[in-house]
Amino acid sequence: MKKMNRRYINRLLILLLILVIIAFIPTPYYLYQPGTIEDLEPKVTIEGAHKDEQGSFNLTTVLSVKAFNPYILAYGLVAPHTDIKKEEDVKGDLTDKEYTNLLDFMMQDSKQNALVAGFTEAGENVEISYNGIFVRSILSNSPAKDILEVGDIITAIDGEKLSDVPNFISYIEDNKKAGDFAELSIQRGKKELVESVEMISLDSSSDKVGIGIVPDEEFTATVSKDVKINSEDIGGPSAGLMFSLEILNQLTAEDLTKGYKIAGTGTIDHTGKVGQIGGITHKITAASEEGVEIFFTPKDITSYDRNQKDIVAAVKENGYDIRVVPVATLSEAVDYLEKLDQKK
Repeated sequence: MKKMNRRYINRLLILLLILVIIAFIPTPYYLYQPGTIEDLEPKVTIEGAHKDEQGSFNLTTVLSVKAFNPYILAYGLVAPHTDIKKEEDVKGDLTDKEYTNLLDFMMQDSKQNALVAGFTEAGENVEISYNGIFVRSILSNSPAKDILEVGDIITAIDGEKLSDVPNFISYIEDNKKAGDFAELSIQRGKKELVESVEMISLDSSSDKVGIGIVPDEEFTATVSKDVKINSEDIGGPSAGLMFSLEILNQLTAEDLTKGYKIAGTGTIDHTGKVGQIGGITHKITAASEEGVEIFFTPKDITSYDRNQKDIVAAVKENGYDIRVVPVATLSEAVDYLEKLDQKK
């Protein structure tokens, strides 16, 4: 009997050891699920603001969980409304540092664009100061891959101070050909660097050359009132449209919410143009579960756009009681709200 008990205990200990070892086996996957919706009025504070909303503007989030071990991955296989993605599909070839830099920039850029779009729509004065060109991504075949990092800010090229992306592109087109070098002044965190980068052909069917990066504009918006936006727990650019609506609502006497619980998603640029985002079906699920009545989605403009199609299909398939409103610009969203009847 004692032998059997000892054998049973040994087997149990071995099993427990195996289970513990499995918990430390990493997997290259992320789980994506519906996140929360966040009321924006407490997150946005504007000097002299009209904070008397009868309804609310809300941003939507997607919960991203790294499958650190097979147990989390197994949970993702059975959990409802869960997508599983490979790490390379999420981060590409970016390092953790570069991926974090990109997310931080996209959130900061989203807030700056929302400020410009919201204040401009309200007829308020806005000034834009360009700080340089943000390196959003780098082509794998570019010599710049060994020199630049995602998150770098190029402040000058050949000693010429940079403003916006068109200025950066036109300088290269007017002055460079494939094989030429350009001297770049680079801000990397607190470091100031100067590096020489070779030009490459970007399109074999034309004479277009470049350094092989996807550029974006690093800028600071100065507006006519003091504004504080709390976005510490939010990453990425998809809250841009909803931040713009909340900013505009606090700048105007009329309550654009009309008493409704309104959510949505979409990037925004400083001209008020709304752009496509990822994870939209998770966001409509989160909005439906939280009783949202109206949901703004980016309108499909090109044949590559899917947000409007995907969200309409998700609402129909799941029977969500929610009104989907596709918009291409901030002005379109405002026009819809202005024509909306007050909720009784």
